[in-house]
Amino acid sequence: MTLIPALLNTPILINTAEIDPNALPRDRTQLDEAAMAELTTSIATTGLRMPIEVWTLSQPTEPFRYGLISGLRRLTAHQRLATLRQNGTFTEIAAFIRTPETIPQAMADMVAENEIRAETSPWEKGATLLAATRAGIFDTLDDATQTLHASASRQKRARLRAFAEVVEDLEGTIATPERLTGRQMHRLSAALRAGLSELIHLTLRDHHRSALPAQWQALLPILSEALTDPTEEATTTTPGRPRRLLQLKQGLTIRRERSGSDWILRFSGPESKKNGLMDDVIDHIERWFQPE
Repeated sequence: MTLIPALLNTPILINTAEIDPNALPRDRTQLDEAAMAELTTSIATTGLRMPIEVWTLSQPTEPFRYGLISGLRRLTAHQRLATLRQNGTFTEIAAFIRTPETIPQAMADMVAENEIRAETSPWEKGATLLAATRAGIFDTLDDATQTLHASASRQKRARLRAFAEVVEDLEGTIATPERLTGRQMHRLSAALRAGLSELIHLTLRDHHRSALPAQWQALLPILSEALTDPTEEATTTTPGRPRRLLQLKQGLTIRRERSGSDWILRFSGPESKKNGLMDDVIDHIERWFQPE
């Protein structure tokens, strides 16, 4: 990254209203309120210890003259303190003016700084890669992963790309997704690769008002199936198998779920509430397996 030497270690005071915190797709979708309260108190008491980093926008848009590279939490703390005080204090913040060669380089700097100071969640890492690709900063997820995590091992970059694919498929469906652990993201990724996306979406739709723990419990049977040995691959003699989901126009949905070494058929939808449905199903099974 090319920097102006005279400005490298000389921060200046900038009005916080002139800094666009969203000039780059951020790698932090949620700010931990407990940590923010602690940081805000620290800044109010002892001042800002580390200036933020910005770059001068080539095409400023009022009121923004600068784009934020790193320091979202510090900038947010200043803005909150200015709102609380209402006396003109904390309306300016110390900032290093950086001159990144490219926007991708600015994003790489942001990711590197946050990895050191406060590591982002697996979901947020994936969301950053996806947002940067959608914004046209990178042509592909592979390009985004390679540039933003250049120092990571090949295995770690593969995991991060998989996180982005999970975000792309499931964004807007999971409650507080930034709380998902790396292991949970890996399990979701494996289930999506196994072709279970439709089942996952249907299950999350049925639990769209639930908190993350309840949603995860509902997903476990599906995720467990993704971990089993794929012995039911479709073949020329069994096209379209395995059949994991059946949605009938009459308003009946039937899903199969693994339970240990057994299987469960789950009936849902308006038609499933009709009296006698389960008796009819059992009658059909009896005639199938135990003909008179």
